[in-house]
Amino acid sequence: MTDLRDRIRDVPDFPTRGIVFKDIMPLLADPSSLRAAVEGLAEWAEPRRPDVILGAEARGFILGGALAYKLGCGFVAARKPGKLPWRTISAKYALEYGVDALELHADAIAGGNRVVIHDDLLATGGTAKAKVDLVEQLGGEVVGLAFVIELEFLKGRERLSEYEVHSLIQY
Repeated sequence: MTDLRDRIRDVPDFPTRGIVFKDIMPLLADPSSLRAAVEGLAEWAEPRRPDVILGAEARGFILGGALAYKLGCGFVAARKPGKLPWRTISAKYALEYGVDALELHADAIAGGNRVVIHDDLLATGGTAKAKVDLVEQLGGEVVGLAFVIELEFLKGRERLSEYEVHSLIQY
């Protein structure tokens, strides 16, 4: 079994001083680690029978698309404001180092769609909660949130306590 932790690079003081960024790019570059991550996420997500995987800009696109392909469901992209070319809905959120927003096409999720939300990292849960809000604005049902990494000490899982949360690696 591939130890995914061996493929996570710590980058101190990025994007701001005091933050230790967990870089998954070495994991994505290694074929066996990439395969293990997709398989681990899919094993957890498959029983939830998602219609759609929602991935957030930018790293959530990479494994989110692969996960959707593996599960035979659709993929939708949550993006930073102004990046989507059609009518959108929006949700704002606080980061551990600032404030931001995400947008989704207004027709990206049909009412009643079962949605697994994916991103590379769960920290404070602000970004994940914004994605939940986007799904629920469109009448979708969040059936779970799947992450590669969870920073347990930031207690993001608590913010998402009414949803099933899964992470492959915990720090």
